[in-house]
Amino acid sequence: MSEFASQLLQQLSAQSGLEALAVVLALAYVWLAAKQNIWCWPCALLSTAIYTFVFWEVTLPFHALLNVYYMLMAVYGWLQWQKDSDKALDITSWTVKQHIAAVLILVLISVLLSVLGASIFDSTYLYLDAFITVFSVFTTVLVAKKVRENWLYWIVIDAVAVYLYLAKGLLLTGLLFVIYSVFAIYGYLQWSKSKEKKQTLHAVTER
Repeated sequence: MSEFASQLLQQLSAQSGLEALAVVLALAYVWLAAKQNIWCWPCALLSTAIYTFVFWEVTLPFHALLNVYYMLMAVYGWLQWQKDSDKALDITSWTVKQHIAAVLILVLISVLLSVLGASIFDSTYLYLDAFITVFSVFTTVLVAKKVRENWLYWIVIDAVAVYLYLAKGLLLTGLLFVIYSVFAIYGYLQWSKSKEKKQTLHAVTER
């Protein structure tokens, strides 16, 4: 435990102001997303722009590409949530069958991507890199579409990401994703509450 604390302090002291800013913006993104606040997307854009460089430096190529994708999705998410501002995008849910089909397809894509990447990149954690990337791409779309179960995907993704980042020596980012996991639980509860409130309001209105 003391060794971990020592490593964490060393890394914290070595962090650039830019990377520290990325962490703060990343936390702001997930907090604002849970609150359904549109300003989550500008925070995501700036944070992922910084992390694109960071992940490339530690040989997580799929993560670097993922963050380029995140930048594009931040713009898409902003436009999606801004559209018809008078009629806020409603939170929806997918069926169990839809989620099972999605998970099976995403696992298959992750395996294929890691196999193809092995011939190009030299990385011990290439499969985890691919797994996190593929599922994150999919889950970010669910966020933009306001599908409630996106938060359940993030809980699993964030847990796997913590292991990967700690293995890569990215202690600060690992801790960030521990916090992300907590926010994902909070986000799911918040969106569930909002969805139920909306359904109750619709039921009363239709009477």
